[in-house]
Order: sequence, then structure tokens, then C-alpha cells
Amino acid sequence: MKRSELRHKIQNSSLGFIAGYVDTLGFVALFGLFTAHVTGNFVLIGAEMANPQGGPLLLKILALPAFLFGIVFARLLVAALQANGRHALLYLYIVELFLLTAFMALGTLATPIGHEPTFYAGLAGIVGAMAMGTHSGYGRLLLSHLVPTVMMTGNVTQLVIDVVDVVRGAADANVKRRCIKFLWPVVSFSLGAVGAAFAYHWFGFLALLLPICMMFHLMYIERGALHKNQHHNEYKRKLAKQHQGKAIPQ
Repeated sequence: MKRSELRHKIQNSSLGFIAGYVDTLGFVALFGLFTAHVTGNFVLIGAEMANPQGGPLLLKILALPAFLFGIVFARLLVAALQANGRHALLYLYIVELFLLTAFMALGTLATPIGHEPTFYAGLAGIVGAMAMGTHSGYGRLLLSHLVPTVMMTGNVTQLVIDVVDVVRGAADANVKRRCIKFLWPVVSFSLGAVGAAFAYHWFGFLALLLPICMMFHLMYIERGALHKNQHHNEYKRKLAKQHQGKAIPQ
């Protein structure tokens, strides 16, 4: 397996785990708020409006514009960085890292969380949704060759279709590769979701240290790949200059 392929698998699995983890932690900690699967809040908003229970309706409503703001910010930042020849993905990792850290800090300040959202609890939910909006945005913009990591419904649908074709013997090599490609992000998202529920029970919002550490690891991998590409490009330029020098007639 090439190093680039291994890096892509680590990226896809790690980002899937982070999305599932953060989404579940927000749901468990903040009154059933979805930070990653943000359209799921529509269901909860409709249920709350039809049968008012005094729940945090406003927080679920605000999660959508917060998520959208994260996408808009990611798009504008990627455009600005690419226009200046910068490696955008590393910077977007830093933005998500900052937002996840802020999510953890605000959630910790809001602890203990009662039946109604306080100022810090509401702000934590908004920042968490912004983090996942940024996550979703740069995934589409910079990692389109990977499986989406925020919304798993489409991934599960494709995975089941491919598994059925494999079982009935109608799958070629491309379908088998796609099946494996879609499998690991789905599994990682599921593990993140289950892990977050237990982690929050044990550690509260400090459980977000795990996805924060994973973001540091992704940044380390991306920085290493960037340096390797820079050295490779410098080597190619030196070779090109040497060939040009030999081609000049004496």
C-alpha cells in the first residue's frame, strides 16, 4: 500500500470517528442537539413545536445557521488560502481544532447542565455546530476523493448496495474496492458515536480531548506530507535545471 493511500485511509477513518463522536457528545450533553447531523434537529424541532415540553427549542433552531456559518467560513478561507498558494487543508484542521477546544471549554463552564440551557451551554452547542460545519465544508472542498464523514445515510446506502452485489457475485474489482472504502468511515463513525456516550458519562466535556488529540495527529500527518511534497518538487526542479544545463551547446 502506498503511503498516500494509507494517509487517505487514516484521514477518512479519523474524520468519521470525530464526526460521530462530537455529534453524539452534543446530543447526550446538550438536550438532544445534533452538531454534525444538523438536519436531524428539524425532526426534534417539529416534535417540540407539535408537543411543547419546555425543551431548548431555540438552541436547536440556532444550530442550523451555526452549521451553515461553519461551511461559509470554510469556503471563504479555502478560497483565500488557495489564491495565495497556501496548503488549505492544514489551516482548516487548525480551525476545527480551535472550535473543538472552544466547544470543550464552553461546555465545561456550563457544567453542571440542568434542564434548561444556560448561556454557556447554548454557546457551546452553537460552537460545536460551527466546528462540524467547518468539518463538513472542507471535507467537500478539499477531500472530495474520500468518503463523506458527517452524513452517514448515503454512505450506508452505498455500502449495503455494494455488499449485496458482492454477495450475489455481481461485483467487479472496482465495486469491491468501493465497498472497503465506504466500510471504514461508517465503522469509525459508529465507534465514535458509542465511545462518546460512555466518555461523556465518565469525563464530561473533557471527553472532547480525544477528538482534539486526533486533530493534532491529522495535522502532524498532513504537515509531514506537505514537507515531503515540497522536497520532491525541489528535487524535480534541480533535475530540470541540470538537464537544461546539459542541453545548452558549448
